[in-house]
Amino acid sequence: MSRRGWVLFATMSVIWGIPYLLIKVAVAGVPVPVLVLARVAIGAALLLPVAMSHGQVRALLPYWPWLVVFALVEIMVPWFLLSEAERKLSSSMSGLLIASVPIIGALLARLTGDAERLTVIRWTGLLGGLAGVALLVGPGADGGDALSISEVLLVGLCYATGPLIASRKLSDAPPIGMTAVCLGLASVVYAPAAALTWPDAMPSARVLSALVGLAVVCTAVAFLVFFALIAEVGPARATVITYVNPAVAVALGVTILGERFTPVMAVAFALILGGSVLATRSGFRRAEAQQAPGPEAPQPAAPEPIGPQPAAHGLGGPGAAAPASAAPRDAAPAGPASALPCAAPAGMMEPDGMPG
Repeated sequence: MSRRGWVLFATMSVIWGIPYLLIKVAVAGVPVPVLVLARVAIGAALLLPVAMSHGQVRALLPYWPWLVVFALVEIMVPWFLLSEAERKLSSSMSGLLIASVPIIGALLARLTGDAERLTVIRWTGLLGGLAGVALLVGPGADGGDALSISEVLLVGLCYATGPLIASRKLSDAPPIGMTAVCLGLASVVYAPAAALTWPDAMPSARVLSALVGLAVVCTAVAFLVFFALIAEVGPARATVITYVNPAVAVALGVTILGERFTPVMAVAFALILGGSVLATRSGFRRAEAQQAPGPEAPQPAAPEPIGPQPAAHGLGGPGAAAPASAAPRDAAPAGPASALPCAAPAGMMEPDGMPG
C-alpha cells in the first residue's frame, strides 16, 4: 500500500472511531431527533453540491425506490437507535457491540442466498464472534440496560443489511450522489420530529462542537476520504478499517470520558475482532483477487477524482455506520459501512458500517 494509502487508512480509522464519543457528548445536551437532524442536514448540505456538480444526483433517478429503503436501513433507523442507546450505554460498549457487524453480515449473506461455502475457519469465526457478543450482553459486562444493548444490536443488524441492499440493488449508483441524497432524505424525515423536540435553551459549546464534528468530520469529510481510500487501495482493503474503528472508540471513551474497560470487555473484543477476521476471510481474499489484474491483463484506469481529492460501504456507522457506497460494499460482503456508526455505516455507514 502506498504512503498516501496508509495516510487515508489511518485517517478513516480515526474518523469513524470518533462518532461514538461525539454522540455520547451530544446526546447529553440535545434530544435525539435534533442530534440526528443536525448530522444529516449539515452532511447533506456539504455533499449535495459536490454530487450535483458531477451530475450524480440526476443519475440516481432509476434507483429511487431502493434508495429510500437503503436510507431507512443505513441512516434513519440506526442513527436514531444508536443515539438513543448512548443515553444509557457507554460509547466504549457501543463501539464494541458495533464491531459485531461483520459477523452479522456474514450470517445475513449466507441466509439470503450467498453461494459461498462456510468453511470450518469461517464457522469458527462466526461462533467466536457470537461468543464475544454474548459476553458483552451477559452477566459481568459493564454496560447499560437490556433495551439500550438491544438497540445497538439492531443498529448492527441495520449496518449489516445495508451493504446487501447496496451490492444487490444499487451497485451501479454513483457513491457520492447516493450518500448525499440519502442524507437529504433523512433530513426531510427528521425535520418535523426535531422541530417538536427543539431545546428551549442554546446547547453548550461542548455539545455544539460535538454536533458539528459529527456532521462535518464524521459524515461529509469521512465519505470523501473513504471514497479516496477506495480509489487508492481498492474496496477490499478499504473495509479493513472496520476492525480498527472499535479500538479507537474504546480508547477515546476510556481516555476522554473516563469510561470503564473491564476484563470481560477485553476478552469479548478479542473474540469479536478475531471472529470477524475469520468469518470474512475468504470473502476478503476473493475480493482482493478480483481487484488484482492477471499477469497479462491491462492495469485498470484510476477513477476520476471527486471533490477535493477523493475518487469514486455504505453510510454509516457505526453508525454508524456504516454509510459506504454501493461499489465498495459489493466487494467486501461482510464489512459494514457504518458501522456506518454510526456506520455505518458502514455501514453509510457507521458507521456509523456508515459508521454510527
